[in-house]
Amino acid sequence: MKSSELKFSLAVIAYPMLLGLAIWYAYWMNLEFGLGWKRYGIRPQEVEGLVGVLTSPFLHGDVSHLWNNTLPLMVLSAALFYFYRKISWQIIGFGVLLSGLLTWLIADNGNHIGASGLIYVMASFIFFKGILAKNYRLVALSLIVVFMYGSMIWYVFPIKAGISWEGHLSGAITGLLFAIVYRSTVPSDPKYVWESDNYDESKDPFMQHFDEEGNFISESELRRLEEE
Repeated sequence: MKSSELKFSLAVIAYPMLLGLAIWYAYWMNLEFGLGWKRYGIRPQEVEGLVGVLTSPFLHGDVSHLWNNTLPLMVLSAALFYFYRKISWQIIGFGVLLSGLLTWLIADNGNHIGASGLIYVMASFIFFKGILAKNYRLVALSLIVVFMYGSMIWYVFPIKAGISWEGHLSGAITGLLFAIVYRSTVPSDPKYVWESDNYDESKDPFMQHFDEEGNFISESELRRLEEE
């Protein structure tokens, strides 16, 4: 089983912020200069619409659409970079590609834009990965995702006009697929010194404070014994 030790790094904060800033910057550029970028969404079964597979996550219809995607994108990507830092960019990059292509294939019509497809990729991956891994930390993370974003499941169905349920469904399927493909990648709990294979109790400064019967020896007493 491949594993990586859980360790906080700047990437857990920096990369989610970068993703959030990227979609806001794209929205501002399009609005400020009237670039008409919304036309570069995913247009199903149209060859020209394939460009949207790469560009659609950065395009949003209005501020409300943008804001509703920003927080989940940053929260879920932060969890991804913390728990799965070695494969996080693979999940994001291939997730955008695969969910976008699936949307292009299964959707009937329309112009599909927004980062929600990627959000569903991450939410689905994190949830199913925790269940499949049977690691208590990852199961707990799965439960947190359910608590925070469990209502998202309804939007993989056509319950509201104007929402790309096909994109959501594609993202959820992609996340499940990745959870299966990367099922052997599980972060390990950090090991203590005494858990290592080459641990020598006689060289452990802390353990030297105990005699053979387990009685504690003070620092002054330990120095006295060493002098003798």
